[in-house]
Amino acid sequence: MSEYYLPLAYLNAWEYCPRRFYLEYELGEMQDNAHIVMGRHLHRNIDEETVRQEGDTRIYQQQWVWSDRLMVSGKIDAVEETHGQLVPLEYKKGRMGQHLSDHFQLCAAALCLEERTGREIAHGEIFYHANRRREHVPFTEQLRQATETAIVSAQAALDKPIPVPIDHRKKCQACSLQDICLPIETKALSAQPIRTKN
Repeated sequence: MSEYYLPLAYLNAWEYCPRRFYLEYELGEMQDNAHIVMGRHLHRNIDEETVRQEGDTRIYQQQWVWSDRLMVSGKIDAVEETHGQLVPLEYKKGRMGQHLSDHFQLCAAALCLEERTGREIAHGEIFYHANRRREHVPFTEQLRQATETAIVSAQAALDKPIPVPIDHRKKCQACSLQDICLPIETKALSAQPIRTKN
Protein backbone atom coordinates (compact mmCIF):
# COMPACT_ATOMS: atom_id res chain seq x y z
CA MET A 1 0.00 0.00 0.00
CA SER A 2 1.19 3.52 -0.78
CA GLU A 3 2.59 5.50 2.16
CA TYR A 4 1.15 8.72 0.70
CA TYR A 5 -2.28 10.21 1.26
CA LEU A 6 -4.63 9.49 -1.64
CA PRO A 7 -6.10 12.71 -3.12
CA LEU A 8 -9.90 12.84 -2.95
CA ALA A 9 -10.20 13.65 -6.66
CA TYR A 10 -8.45 10.39 -7.55
CA LEU A 11 -11.04 8.45 -5.57
CA ASN A 12 -13.54 9.78 -8.11
CA ALA A 13 -11.24 8.56 -10.91
CA TRP A 14 -10.96 5.11 -9.26
CA GLU A 15 -14.71 4.55 -9.26
CA TYR A 16 -15.00 5.84 -12.84
CA CYS A 17 -12.30 3.46 -14.08
CA PRO A 18 -9.43 1.74 -12.19
CA ARG A 19 -7.22 1.88 -15.29
CA ARG A 20 -7.76 5.64 -15.64
CA PHE A 21 -6.95 6.04 -11.92
CA TYR A 22 -3.70 4.13 -12.36
CA LEU A 23 -2.67 6.04 -15.49
CA GLU A 24 -3.34 9.41 -13.85
CA TYR A 25 -2.18 8.85 -10.29
CA GLU A 26 0.58 6.27 -10.56
CA LEU A 27 1.96 7.10 -14.03
CA GLY A 28 1.15 10.83 -14.10
CA GLU A 29 -0.64 10.70 -17.47
CA MET A 30 -2.86 13.74 -18.05
CA GLN A 31 -4.62 14.94 -21.18
CA ASP A 32 -7.35 17.51 -21.72
CA ASN A 33 -10.57 16.97 -23.61
CA ALA A 34 -13.77 19.04 -23.85
CA HIS A 35 -15.09 17.67 -20.54
CA ILE A 36 -11.89 18.54 -18.65
CA VAL A 37 -11.64 22.04 -20.13
CA MET A 38 -15.31 22.79 -19.43
CA GLY A 39 -15.00 21.57 -15.83
CA ARG A 40 -11.94 23.74 -15.27
CA HIS A 41 -13.76 26.73 -16.77
CA LEU A 42 -16.79 26.26 -14.52
CA HIS A 43 -14.57 25.99 -11.43
CA ARG A 44 -12.79 29.29 -12.12
CA ASN A 45 -15.07 31.26 -9.77
CA ILE A 46 -14.82 28.82 -6.86
CA ASP A 47 -11.11 28.01 -6.91
CA GLU A 48 -10.30 30.67 -4.31
CA GLU A 49 -10.16 30.04 -0.58
CA THR A 50 -12.72 32.43 0.91
CA VAL A 51 -15.26 32.64 3.74
CA ARG A 52 -18.53 34.49 3.28
CA GLN A 53 -21.89 34.81 5.01
CA GLU A 54 -25.25 34.32 3.26
CA GLY A 55 -28.08 34.75 5.76
CA ASP A 56 -27.70 32.10 8.48
CA THR A 57 -25.18 30.16 6.43
CA ARG A 58 -21.42 30.61 6.50
CA ILE A 59 -19.70 29.27 3.39
CA TYR A 60 -16.09 28.10 3.53
CA GLN A 61 -14.84 27.82 -0.05
CA GLN A 62 -11.94 25.58 -1.15
CA GLN A 63 -11.25 23.91 2.18
CA TRP A 64 -8.33 21.53 2.67
CA VAL A 65 -9.36 18.33 4.49
CA TRP A 66 -7.64 15.07 5.36
CA SER A 67 -8.00 11.83 7.30
CA ASP A 68 -5.06 10.25 9.09
CA ARG A 69 -7.12 7.08 9.62
CA LEU A 70 -8.00 6.60 5.94
CA MET A 71 -4.90 8.30 4.51
CA VAL A 72 -6.82 10.53 2.10
CA SER A 73 -6.64 14.29 1.62
CA GLY A 74 -7.68 17.06 -0.72
CA LYS A 75 -9.73 20.17 -1.26
CA ILE A 76 -13.49 20.29 -1.15
CA ASP A 77 -15.20 22.97 -3.23
CA ALA A 78 -17.17 24.35 -0.27
CA VAL A 79 -18.42 23.60 3.22
CA GLU A 80 -21.65 25.28 4.35
CA GLU A 81 -22.29 25.75 8.08
CA THR A 82 -25.83 26.53 9.24
CA HIS A 83 -26.66 26.49 12.97
CA GLY A 84 -23.63 24.29 13.64
CA GLN A 85 -24.45 21.75 10.93
CA LEU A 86 -21.72 21.19 8.32
CA VAL A 87 -22.67 20.32 4.74
CA PRO A 88 -19.88 19.55 2.24
CA LEU A 89 -20.61 20.74 -1.30
CA GLU A 90 -19.04 19.74 -4.62
CA TYR A 91 -19.57 21.36 -8.02
CA LYS A 92 -19.72 19.16 -11.14
CA LYS A 93 -20.15 20.18 -14.76
CA GLY A 94 -22.38 17.27 -15.86
CA ARG A 95 -25.95 16.21 -15.26
CA MET A 96 -27.42 14.78 -12.10
CA GLY A 97 -27.58 11.02 -12.40
CA GLN A 98 -26.59 9.11 -9.25
CA HIS A 99 -22.90 9.09 -10.13
CA LEU A 100 -21.30 6.81 -7.54
CA SER A 101 -17.86 8.28 -8.28
CA ASP A 102 -19.12 11.73 -7.20
CA HIS A 103 -20.79 10.26 -4.10
CA PHE A 104 -17.55 8.53 -3.06
CA GLN A 105 -15.56 11.76 -3.42
CA LEU A 106 -18.13 13.73 -1.42
CA CYS A 107 -18.48 11.09 1.29
CA ALA A 108 -14.71 10.78 1.68
CA ALA A 109 -14.52 14.55 2.17
CA ALA A 110 -17.22 14.27 4.84
CA LEU A 111 -15.29 11.50 6.62
CA CYS A 112 -12.26 13.80 6.64
CA LEU A 113 -14.33 16.67 8.05
CA GLU A 114 -15.76 14.45 10.77
CA GLU A 115 -12.28 13.37 11.81
CA ARG A 116 -10.98 16.94 11.84
CA THR A 117 -13.97 18.56 13.62
CA GLY A 118 -15.39 15.76 15.77
CA ARG A 119 -18.86 16.56 14.39
CA GLU A 120 -21.19 14.10 12.69
CA ILE A 121 -22.14 15.06 9.12
CA ALA A 122 -25.46 13.65 7.97
CA HIS A 123 -25.40 14.60 4.31
CA GLY A 124 -23.70 16.55 1.55
CA GLU A 125 -24.75 18.12 -1.74
CA ILE A 126 -23.51 18.11 -5.33
CA PHE A 127 -24.36 20.99 -7.65
CA TYR A 128 -24.62 19.79 -11.25
CA HIS A 129 -24.08 22.67 -13.66
CA ALA A 130 -25.93 21.09 -16.60
CA ASN A 131 -29.11 20.79 -14.49
CA ARG A 132 -28.49 23.88 -12.34
CA ARG A 133 -29.66 21.77 -9.43
CA ARG A 134 -28.28 20.30 -6.25
CA GLU A 135 -28.39 16.61 -5.45
CA HIS A 136 -28.92 15.76 -1.78
CA VAL A 137 -26.59 12.88 -0.80
CA PRO A 138 -27.31 11.21 2.58
CA PHE A 139 -24.22 9.69 4.17
CA THR A 140 -25.78 6.33 4.95
CA GLU A 141 -23.88 3.53 6.61
CA GLN A 142 -23.85 1.73 3.25
CA LEU A 143 -22.29 4.72 1.43
CA ARG A 144 -19.74 5.24 4.19
CA GLN A 145 -18.68 1.58 4.06
CA ALA A 146 -18.57 1.53 0.25
CA THR A 147 -16.44 4.69 0.28
CA GLU A 148 -13.97 3.24 2.76
CA THR A 149 -13.79 0.02 0.74
CA ALA A 150 -13.09 2.04 -2.42
CA ILE A 151 -10.29 3.92 -0.65
CA VAL A 152 -8.62 0.68 0.47
CA SER A 153 -9.02 -0.85 -3.01
CA ALA A 154 -7.55 2.19 -4.75
CA GLN A 155 -4.58 2.32 -2.38
CA ALA A 156 -3.95 -1.42 -2.81
CA ALA A 157 -4.07 -1.12 -6.62
CA LEU A 158 -0.91 0.99 -6.56
CA ASP A 159 1.12 -2.08 -5.62
CA LYS A 160 -0.19 -4.10 -8.56
CA PRO A 161 0.24 -4.03 -12.38
CA ILE A 162 -1.88 -1.62 -14.40
CA PRO A 163 -5.54 -2.75 -14.51
CA VAL A 164 -7.04 -4.01 -17.75
CA PRO A 165 -9.44 -1.68 -19.62
CA ILE A 166 -13.04 -1.66 -18.43
CA ASP A 167 -15.85 -2.90 -20.65
CA HIS A 168 -17.84 0.34 -20.86
CA ARG A 169 -17.89 1.99 -24.29
CA LYS A 170 -19.65 5.19 -23.13
CA LYS A 171 -17.13 5.84 -20.35
CA CYS A 172 -14.21 5.13 -22.69
CA GLN A 173 -15.54 7.53 -25.34
CA ALA A 174 -15.86 10.33 -22.75
CA CYS A 175 -12.44 9.67 -21.17
CA SER A 176 -9.66 12.19 -21.81
CA LEU A 177 -7.08 9.39 -21.63
CA GLN A 178 -8.59 7.23 -24.37
CA ASP A 179 -5.65 7.84 -26.74
CA ILE A 180 -3.20 6.88 -23.99
CA CYS A 181 -5.16 3.97 -22.54
CA LEU A 182 -6.03 2.47 -25.96
CA PRO A 183 -8.81 0.27 -24.54
CA ILE A 184 -9.95 -1.26 -27.85
CA GLU A 185 -6.42 -2.01 -29.00
CA THR A 186 -5.39 -3.41 -25.61
CA LYS A 187 -8.41 -5.73 -25.47
CA ALA A 188 -7.77 -6.92 -29.03
CA LEU A 189 -4.13 -7.72 -28.29
CA SER A 190 -4.91 -9.50 -25.03
CA ALA A 191 -7.47 -11.67 -26.83
CA GLN A 192 -4.86 -13.00 -29.28
CA PRO A 193 -3.18 -16.29 -28.37
CA ILE A 194 0.47 -16.13 -27.40
CA ARG A 195 2.64 -17.72 -30.07
CA THR A 196 5.75 -19.58 -29.03
CA LYS A 197 8.65 -20.71 -31.18
CA ASN A 198 9.21 -24.45 -31.50
